[in-house]
Amino acid sequence: MMDGFGGHGWGMGMGWWWIIGLIVLIAVILIVVKSMNRSSGSAQSSEKTALDILKERYASGEIDKEEYEKRKKDLM
Repeated sequence: MMDGFGGHGWGMGMGWWWIIGLIVLIAVILIVVKSMNRSSGSAQSSEKTALDILKERYASGEIDKEEYEKRKKDLM
């Protein structure tokens, strides 16, 4: 028995669900890719440790040996 929509019983809107699913899938992929880029970018920007910065400050003469040793002890 036919229901007026070609006899499939799916109605008019069922053909569009695959598009909605595709949009959701693309959104999930974009979210995953963006979160991976953020985490790899933050790892690259934080390569310099506090001890590295302290060593640079001491080498440039910004702090003296006493200050360097005190802060180094605090960091360790």
